[in-house]
Amino acid sequence: MSDKLEIRQGASRRNFLKNAGFGGLASAAVLAGLNSNASAESSQPAVIGAPLQLTGAGAADGIEFKQGLEMAAEEINALGGILGREVKIVVEDTESGGDDLITSAGQRLIDHGGACALISGYNFGSQTALQNVAADASIVYMHADTARAHTELVSGDPKRFWGSFMYCPSELYYGFAFLNFIKKLEDTGQLKAQNKKIALITGPLVYSINIANSIKDEAAKYGYEISLFETVQAPTSEWGPTLAKLRADQPGFIAVTHFFPQDQAQFMIQFLTNPTNSLVYLQYGASLAAFRDIAGDASEGVLYATNIGVLSGDVSKDFADKYTARYGAKASPNGGAQTYEALHLFAQAAAMAGGVGTAYEEEQNRKIAGRLRSTIYRGPTGAIRFDQKAQQAFSYPVQTKDPSLGMAHIFSQIKKKGENGYIISPTPYETAAFELPKWMKA
Repeated sequence: MSDKLEIRQGASRRNFLKNAGFGGLASAAVLAGLNSNASAESSQPAVIGAPLQLTGAGAADGIEFKQGLEMAAEEINALGGILGREVKIVVEDTESGGDDLITSAGQRLIDHGGACALISGYNFGSQTALQNVAADASIVYMHADTARAHTELVSGDPKRFWGSFMYCPSELYYGFAFLNFIKKLEDTGQLKAQNKKIALITGPLVYSINIANSIKDEAAKYGYEISLFETVQAPTSEWGPTLAKLRADQPGFIAVTHFFPQDQAQFMIQFLTNPTNSLVYLQYGASLAAFRDIAGDASEGVLYATNIGVLSGDVSKDFADKYTARYGAKASPNGGAQTYEALHLFAQAAAMAGGVGTAYEEEQNRKIAGRLRSTIYRGPTGAIRFDQKAQQAFSYPVQTKDPSLGMAHIFSQIKKKGENGYIISPTPYETAAFELPKWMKA
């Protein structure tokens, strides 16, 4: 297949991006149509429980997740709610903690908050805690943990975890995607790296470790070698020892899979005092405005990737414009879009299933889960289509070459510190070309 993916014969990139918006518009029309022909199934609100990291290391994203839910709930209620029932968001802070705090928050939302479903972005911990809470209460749980742990849990015991859905792909695809990306840069002449060495820097969380290991395990197949594998603690503000190793190693590529934005910002500030001639890739955290706020000029030229992020095109632009108008120019649409589209998808599925269930009402909640499994939903981050076994979103272009059937694994580059990064891959979503960072030699 050619590098320029053929969407359909004769179709332009602009037309594809414009037409790709029909899914999001159609979903609103579906919900409005169902509501117009229905009387309220109950006068009680449909409570969506949101176990979110509002304090601690994950708070930058947790705040965006909360805002995304609030914005979606307001839009859904303006359309008549879910079959006449108002959507109400109830939040519990998981404090960026482990399974004990996460489990307690989820349980409180169900037992005391009256939640009929749980929706979150990501939480730390084992990334299996809330699946168990939801399974015990027979409700739907939707999340973007980006975790192989979800894949293994749900695939291994589908009878118990029928209600748990990860509306993004697993983190394992980051390894393949990163290696594909840098090889393409070199093969197309956009980059001439000084060598084939990759220095990997990971953090203590399973997510970061899995991504680093996936790069390490596949590197040789792409013609690269892992010259340094370093693990740092969280939080990390002093990068001196790690930078000394990098400067001694002089790798062609540096991949930091430790994703805390404040730690990544300090890495770039300290790296640029004496940079190596290396392409720098920062996992996910650099997509947040918090990274650019701290790093300032040191953020420019940085590459980052996410397998769930706001794309180009009408649907994505409309969302991003509305989101930043509501929450400010420094708000991060990438974070808010995740829970925003998850709630819209849940509302559509629940309406089509005949209504929202309650906790422990397994029959109705299974109907909603069935609708989720059979739906292809186009939101600001692309197409959500669930793998029937793992109940996680398919990845484009890693798992499918059709951008309408998978969530895009996007690579972006920060051009200006005051702006979100520009998408440079994959086709057809790119909005800018790759530029050699200012610290690298041509």
